[in-house]
Amino acid sequence: MHHSSLSKQYPFDVLIVGSGLAGLSAALHLAATHRVAVLTKRGMNDGSSAWAQGGIAAVLAEGDSFDAHVHDTLVAGAGLSDPAATRFVVEHSPESIAWLRALGVPFSEEDGQLHLTREGGHSARRIVHVTDATGAAVQKTLIDTVRRTPGISLFENHILVDVITSGKLGLAVDGGSNHCLGLYALDETTGTVHTFRAPHTILATGGAGKVYLYTTNPDTATGDGIAAAWRAGCRVSNMEFIQFHPTCLYHPHAKSFLISEAVRGEGGRLLLPASAGGTRFMPQHDARAELAPRDVVARAIDFEMKKHGLDCVYLDISHQPLSFILEHFPNIHARCLELGIDISKEPIPVVPAAHYTCGGIHTDLSGRTDIAGLYAVGEATCTGLHGANRLASNSLVECMVFARAAATDILATARNTPPTLPIWDESRVTDADEAVVISHNWDELRRFMWDYVGIVRTNKRLERALHRIELLQDEIQEFYAHFHVTRDLLELRNLVQVAELIVRSAQSRHESRGLHFSRDYPNMAERALPTVLTPILPKQ
Repeated sequence: MHHSSLSKQYPFDVLIVGSGLAGLSAALHLAATHRVAVLTKRGMNDGSSAWAQGGIAAVLAEGDSFDAHVHDTLVAGAGLSDPAATRFVVEHSPESIAWLRALGVPFSEEDGQLHLTREGGHSARRIVHVTDATGAAVQKTLIDTVRRTPGISLFENHILVDVITSGKLGLAVDGGSNHCLGLYALDETTGTVHTFRAPHTILATGGAGKVYLYTTNPDTATGDGIAAAWRAGCRVSNMEFIQFHPTCLYHPHAKSFLISEAVRGEGGRLLLPASAGGTRFMPQHDARAELAPRDVVARAIDFEMKKHGLDCVYLDISHQPLSFILEHFPNIHARCLELGIDISKEPIPVVPAAHYTCGGIHTDLSGRTDIAGLYAVGEATCTGLHGANRLASNSLVECMVFARAAATDILATARNTPPTLPIWDESRVTDADEAVVISHNWDELRRFMWDYVGIVRTNKRLERALHRIELLQDEIQEFYAHFHVTRDLLELRNLVQVAELIVRSAQSRHESRGLHFSRDYPNMAERALPTVLTPILPKQ
C-alpha cells in the first residue's frame, strides 16, 4: 500500500454506504434533487442483493390480501414482529414491484400476468420472480439506471471506516443531540482515508453472514454498518436471530451456492445419505415436512448431521421431469452440472449456512436511527418486520419500502451543510506486516462462532465464545491504534464487534424462539420482547 495521495474532503447532500437494492433504490429516489454519493467497498454488484434467487413478496394475486401477508409474516416472526412495521411493509410492497417494473425489471410472466410462485410460510402464491435469479436481474436494472443518472457519484472500492458525529467531535449541534456529519472511508486503490461530509447519511451495508464458517453470503457481508452505527451510539436489536438457510450446496469448489427454497416448494425431498439409510427425515420432525419454516428445517438437518456424524444431507428433486427442472431451476441445474452433479438424476448434497441477519440497527418507519441525520435501510437494520425469523422473500421488499421511506424523510428535511470536518490522521502509524495474524483471527472467529453460536446454543458455548471475542478485541484495538487501516483489518474489527453483539443478545434471551434455540432454555416464554442493546459511549 502506498500512502502518497492526499486525503480529500468531499461535500454531498446525501451519503449512501452500500450498492445493493436498499442503497441504489434510495439513491434513485433522491438523485433528482440531491447530490448523492454511493460508496461501495468492492464493485457495484458485490453485495447480497445480486445473489437473491427466490423473489419478492407482494400481495398481487386474486384472493390474496394484505391481512394474509401480515398474518404469515407475524407467524414466521414467532411473536416478535412489530405489527405496525409489518403492515407498513406489506401495504407498500405492491408499489415497490410497480416501481421495478417501470424501471424495466423483466419479471417472469405467464399468459400476460406476473407469474407468482409460492414459498415456505406463505399462505398464497405471492412471490414475484425472474426465474431463479431475481436479485441478479433487479440489480442489473438498478445499476444500469444509476450509472445513467446524473446527480449520483459512485465511489467503488471505498470502505466505511466510521461515521463522524457531532458527539465524537465535541460540537454542539442544534438541541445538543448527537448528529451524523459524514463519514471516513478508505479508498482501497490508494490506501488513503477520505472524508465525506453531508447532512444525511444512509447505511445500506447489508448483513453479517461472514461471522460464520458456512454462509450463503458474499465476502462483503461483514456487518460494517451495524458495527459503525453501534460505535457511533445507535441501539442494535435482535442480533441473536441469525437465519440459517437449510440448504446450501455442500461441495469443496462451490463457495456459498444456495439451493433455493423453491426447490422444496416444488416437491424436493430431504434425504439422509445411503450410509445412514437414505431415508426422508423431515416428516419425523414436523407435520409440514420439507415445507416447514426454515428454522425448523435447519434445526432438523443440524440434528441429523450431529446424530449420524454427517458432513451433509441430500435434497432430491430428481423425480421431477428434466423439462420441469430446466423451466424452474435453470441456474441451479447448470451450476450443479458444472460440479458434476446432475440434479435431474441424483440428489444434491446440502448443509445449513448462515443466510440472513434478522436483527441490526434499530430504526423507525422512516429509516431513522438514534442519531440525527443517520438512516439505515435493508439487512443492516432491525425495523421490526422480521421478528425472530424472516419470512421468505420479505427481505428485498423491506429494502425498497424503507429506501423510499428514508428518501421521503430526507426530502422533507432541511439541508444544513455540516462544518468542515477534521481529516483522518494516520501520522502515528506504520505499515503492518501482520496480515497473517489478521487472517488467522478471522478464521478462528468464524469457526468458534459456527461451533458455539450456531443453530443450537448453550450457556457454556456462549460464554466460551464471548471469552474468545474479548481476546480478539484487545488484539484488534492494538492493530487499529498502530497500523495503517486496511480492508482486512476494518472488516475483522467489524465482524468481531458484530459477533459480540450476537453473543450478548443470545445470552440475554432466556428462552427458545424462532431462530434462537438454546438447550438450556428449550421452551418459549409466554411474553417476549425484542432484544435491544444500548451502547455506552465514552464521555467526550
